[in-house]
Amino acid sequence: MTDQHRDESHRLASAEVVVGTDGSEAADLAVRWAAETASQRGRRLRIVHGLDLAATGSVYGMYDVIMPPVIDAIRGEGADVLRTARRLAHQIDPDLTVETELSDANPAHLLIELSEAAHLVAIGTAGSDGTLSYLGSTLLAVASHGRGAIVVVRDTGTEQQTRRVGPVVLGIDGGAGSTAAVGAAFAEASERRTRLVAVHAWSDLYFDRIAGLPYAVDHDAETAGQAILAEQLTGWQEKYPDVQVIRKVYLSGPRQALREWSRSAQLVVVGSRGRGGFRGLLLGSTSDALVQTAHCPVMVVRPQ
Repeated sequence: MTDQHRDESHRLASAEVVVGTDGSEAADLAVRWAAETASQRGRRLRIVHGLDLAATGSVYGMYDVIMPPVIDAIRGEGADVLRTARRLAHQIDPDLTVETELSDANPAHLLIELSEAAHLVAIGTAGSDGTLSYLGSTLLAVASHGRGAIVVVRDTGTEQQTRRVGPVVLGIDGGAGSTAAVGAAFAEASERRTRLVAVHAWSDLYFDRIAGLPYAVDHDAETAGQAILAEQLTGWQEKYPDVQVIRKVYLSGPRQALREWSRSAQLVVVGSRGRGGFRGLLLGSTSDALVQTAHCPVMVVRPQ
């Protein structure tokens, strides 16, 4: 399947909004965000919970064979988690079509598999202390290996964490890996009927801190940065004429720039790999920092 066909499959009317839940407050927030998105776009919502029975079996050994109620209890708790999540979704929209899926599979593997045909996959996390809290490594695995758009909804403990006003903000690095993120950002801005802020940082270093240099770019860097933005955005504004684009160039500090924009944005979009100012976006630097500190949901888009 070509990249274009994969991208189109995520936009089919049959493509679902998928959200993973473990019953935590962060997961509940992701469920509500996913329900709002599915409702506004006329899509089905699929809420999934992976039991990871293989890992459970390695802990309990033969105990589940000797005492079958152990597995029955685990499945019962999983069913309760899904029932609660369904109620949350229907609080957002009583008429929303909601499917639930209880799987024996590892939750990360389950979400990665579903991401192949999903409109998008949402997953929750909490905290800002550098600890990703959604079922251990699930968030990292899904954001790193999922297909299409993976949205990390972080529980910041404020009412503004899932706002539906403000721009869509796009981080552009100038590399080939930005293309998928650019397309996703334009589609999101059009869907949300809002403007798009395209951000490029000349370097991922903080020159203003380590060398006393100003945060603002000089004329040459501004010209070069605008050229990179123009190249990356070519064709997309024609495809989405309804989207107003604002272009911003910074000398350094992509994480700082995007984090500041996230205070007023309703969504930040980044690619999963990059070069230059956004290199290492496989949840290694910029995107890792954003999913832990952004003030709004972050969409991580991997090249197909």
